[in-house]
Amino acid sequence: MNLENTQVQMRKGILEFCILHIISRGEVYASDMLEELTSAKIMVVEGTLYPLLTRLRKAGLVEYKWVESTSGPPRKYYTITDEGRTFLNSLSLTWKELMESTIQIISEKQS
Repeated sequence: MNLENTQVQMRKGILEFCILHIISRGEVYASDMLEELTSAKIMVVEGTLYPLLTRLRKAGLVEYKWVESTSGPPRKYYTITDEGRTFLNSLSLTWKELMESTIQIISEKQS
């Protein structure tokens, strides 16, 4: 079994959750999301991020607006919708339960 592949799959599983958390803090530009994810050691490329953002927008969880830039083309800034905030709150509860369950399992001593 390939360790690196398993690690990638684990990161992918929480990517949507992390992105929604980042967006929930306020307007954010995609490159800022990439920077934060990378600094947290969740390696993501634009080819993964943009389709995910499109999926979240089509699901009504995020929206964006174009903002003119003085140093180039307009930028797309993302915000979370009310529906997205409700969805994120549910994911947060699930995350908490999964964390607690995982900690319980990996902390168990062998018989």
